[in-house]
Amino acid sequence: MASAHPYARRQSQISRPNAAGPLLLAGLCLIALALVWAVAELVPAAQFKDAIVLRDFTLLSRPHVDAVANGLLAVLDPAPFIGLGVLLVAVASMRRRWRVGVAVAFVMALAPLSAELLKPLLAHGHVHLAGVHISAGSWPSGHATAAAALALSAVLVAPARMRPLVAALGSAFAVAVGCCLLILAWHMPSDVLGGYLVAALWMALAVAGLRAFSPRSGRGPRNLGREALVRG
Repeated sequence: MASAHPYARRQSQISRPNAAGPLLLAGLCLIALALVWAVAELVPAAQFKDAIVLRDFTLLSRPHVDAVANGLLAVLDPAPFIGLGVLLVAVASMRRRWRVGVAVAFVMALAPLSAELLKPLLAHGHVHLAGVHISAGSWPSGHATAAAALALSAVLVAPARMRPLVAALGSAFAVAVGCCLLILAWHMPSDVLGGYLVAALWMALAVAGLRAFSPRSGRGPRNLGREALVRG
């Protein structure tokens, strides 16, 4: 009988989702954030390339293009963004995925907030080309952070069978927001990339938390102990 308990304990531990993968991803996002900022701040060639890419995007600016870009970015204004976050939490709650709802609220609140807090702390000058001027306190982009956080949260809430479609649509939305920010000359390309990484960092931490504190799946120790006795 005593030999059944270690077996049951091992099986119960194996059934718990592993948080190591998301934590590793969060660490990689943090390293990538530091590298992107350091390159954008310290490498003159990268600064010049950043400015060239921005200049090329601004050449796409037209009255009708700008109107569409402003309309898309308006989705990320505080009121509609909060409304979308509440909607995602409500969907998770209706599906009785309470912990996922908390994770979504966590990501959609803290990702944009952290981006705004980092801007004055990590402000650095930019190369200006063709009269395009971006202020020093622009890294990372709050709009890009919000877009990626919204897309990733939608994937987390979506049913498993719909996640590939939601992921594709969310990725297209986040990329479109990034392009709009460049066309309108609101941010440098490195700002947009930094925003995506901030959102990915917070989502990775949220998923790690969900896995670390998830209830153990599968059969309980009593049934596993009985199976061990039968096998013995």
